[in-house]
Amino acid sequence: MFEGLDLSNMGKLMEQMQEKAKALQEQAKNVELTAKAGGGLVEIKANGAGEIIDLEIDESLLDDKEALQILLISAINDVNKMVEDNRKSQAMNMMGGLNPFGAQQ
Repeated sequence: MFEGLDLSNMGKLMEQMQEKAKALQEQAKNVELTAKAGGGLVEIKANGAGEIIDLEIDESLLDDKEALQILLISAINDVNKMVEDNRKSQAMNMMGGLNPFGAQQ
């Protein structure tokens, strides 16, 4: 089944993949993703590593705790999804377009 497969270079290939992964992690910190909720009343920015780097809340929400909570949850979930999609995209690029995550995007 694996005839002709040269495993002697497998360690070197794995090392190269790890180096590329580290480089991608560093590059991810330079990516900025923004999610808005409530028509822009709440805006959250995260870097590609998933760290929240900025948060803006419209003053009109400061008196409505429930609305603020709902919009924050929505924006946080949206920015987290963007971070995950960015990670998957970077991983696919690193692997030369092969999709280890299943279905095509």
